[in-house]
Amino acid sequence: MPTLPPAFLNRPLAHRALHDVSKGRPENSRAAIRAAIDAGYGIEIDLQLSADGRAMVFHDYDLGRLTPETGPIRQRSASELARLPLKGGDGETIPTLTDVLDLIAGQVPLLIEIKDQDGAMGSNVGPLEYATAQALADYDGPVALMSFNPHAVEVLSRLLPDLPRGLTTCRYNPLEWPLLPDATCDHLRLIPDYDRVGASFVSHNVEDLHNPRLTELRVQNANILCWTVTSAEQEVEARKVVDNVTFEGYLA
Repeated sequence: MPTLPPAFLNRPLAHRALHDVSKGRPENSRAAIRAAIDAGYGIEIDLQLSADGRAMVFHDYDLGRLTPETGPIRQRSASELARLPLKGGDGETIPTLTDVLDLIAGQVPLLIEIKDQDGAMGSNVGPLEYATAQALADYDGPVALMSFNPHAVEVLSRLLPDLPRGLTTCRYNPLEWPLLPDATCDHLRLIPDYDRVGASFVSHNVEDLHNPRLTELRVQNANILCWTVTSAEQEVEARKVVDNVTFEGYLA
């Protein structure tokens, strides 16, 4: 079972890269990635799938919050998405994973979150994981992969068995996950799939770090990361529990 290299534990991870639209750096943009590299931070990014099967570095399912367009990112080709401007960026557009890998080139650790493509954390996944594996085939640098959807992590374990993988986790309050059935929330809350998918770490919601399940996982030598820390004071408290933080809105 591959474990997280030390690089993922000894430097904070910039959430969606070191983004700050007041400085022309939208989240998950090339500018935010360059800023994180320059500052020496690790980088966390999100992946969605384009209509033609490319792994795109973008958080949302819909384009509306981050671009002037609306509608699912899944309905646009990679070339169309490459022309869409990101709000708050000076000429920034949506990059592919390959674009980002070329930019980082192993300089800092990269934590990749695969966004759920099933819609309900189910098993209808595979194309995004395959596109991710294709992009990473020749990459030489510290990379780790994670997803809220355990089925996605299971697919990654087959496609990229030598890369460390983990689960993105939280308390799964049904009020915060209105699209998920209560039974699915109840299942995922207990992080029961950790061993089954061959995980070596979790990245857990910073608001739920006293969850006893984290203590159980630590006994299994799991690394515990957390998301998303938004102040130096919150970081101090989180580091009493976790091995590393994913942060935004300040300099960790």
